[in-house]
Amino acid sequence: MQIPEATRVGVSDVTLTVELVDGRSVSVPLLWFPRLVDGTAAERANWRLIGRGEGIHWPDLNEDVSVAGLLAGKRSGESQRSLKRWLELRRGAA
Repeated sequence: MQIPEATRVGVSDVTLTVELVDGRSVSVPLLWFPRLVDGTAAERANWRLIGRGEGIHWPDLNEDVSVAGLLAGKRSGESQRSLKRWLELRRGAA
């Protein structure tokens, strides 16, 4: 089975919404992706599609989300230790 590709991404303060080439939209709680939660509106708006739309990348937040993962209902797989380290580096750079 081929996973539909993303065509558009929207990020609010509470939801990540991805529109797919087959006409569906997938919305998940932003809390599933802590780096997106921590990002500013400008950082969350700065995304690009990976491949032909198989995923989304946020360069300012070093976050990648796959369409297959969204469709499967998977949250971020980042460990708490890794997230804590990233947040400490982020806070230190500010």
